[in-house]
Amino acid sequence: KALFLSTGLHAAFTVSVGNPSVKVKENEGVDLKCSYTADFGSSPRVEWKFKDLKGSQTLVYFDNQPTGKYAGRITVYDGGLRFNKVTRADTGDYDCEVSGNGGYDEKTIKLTVLVPPSKPVSRIPSSVTTGSNARLTCFDTDGSPPSTYRWYKDNTPLPEDPTKFPNFKNLTYKMNIFSGNLEFASVSKLDTGSYFCEASNGEGTPQRGDAARMEVHDLNVGGIVAGVIVALLAVGLLLFGLWFASKKGYLPKKAESKPKQAVYTQPRTDDMDDEDGEFRQKSSFVV
Repeated sequence: KALFLSTGLHAAFTVSVGNPSVKVKENEGVDLKCSYTADFGSSPRVEWKFKDLKGSQTLVYFDNQPTGKYAGRITVYDGGLRFNKVTRADTGDYDCEVSGNGGYDEKTIKLTVLVPPSKPVSRIPSSVTTGSNARLTCFDTDGSPPSTYRWYKDNTPLPEDPTKFPNFKNLTYKMNIFSGNLEFASVSKLDTGSYFCEASNGEGTPQRGDAARMEVHDLNVGGIVAGVIVALLAVGLLLFGLWFASKKGYLPKKAESKPKQAVYTQPRTDDMDDEDGEFRQKSSFVV
């Protein structure tokens, strides 16, 4: 009897879904099952909300009708919501919210629209210096669910953890199969080779990116020193040439400026004012 009462209390104002995680191929139809107990009354308020992979939320079904872009694409019936045809943009979480008679409950269905990976875009440096760090990147823009990645060197797959394999224990890279990054903290001559990445998500055929060769070179210390010496010699020759030209008088001299002279001018008659019984003389100097 106690078990019956506990179950009955749990069932009051309860929303339930047929499958909390639904997967469907792109361009196919799909049903998102959502039912509720009779406690909500004969005409409960049912709403559907969608949250995409970036966290942006949108109303799908509100005030007994589809909203905006969902008009003509969905049908809401007693027991769920049906998409006529899904696209990859429909991947995300769908909240089924029911309220009525003072009760409220909601449940979430995760919808994944299955899309095979596309050819990944990779970035591989062509030349790096021994001892420096290097990062190779790989990314597939279309795969749903998101792709995982693996790297190949000279057509040989690289293990995710090279320390566990004798043939790769001398390599010091770190591979992230989820981000697609292959990172070398300190590259060596052993890391020279041709690299490409592969993206896969369990849908369709795995896709490979273009191969590119990465060369690892030793730092040319002698060349750097020689370059510095040549640059210093060039600067020295330039300074000597300027000094020699100045000494011989080949360089133009700056024009000497003449001192300014003050010129006194006699005041004109009309510049003599008689005001309040006093005479004021106006004189001017022209410089």
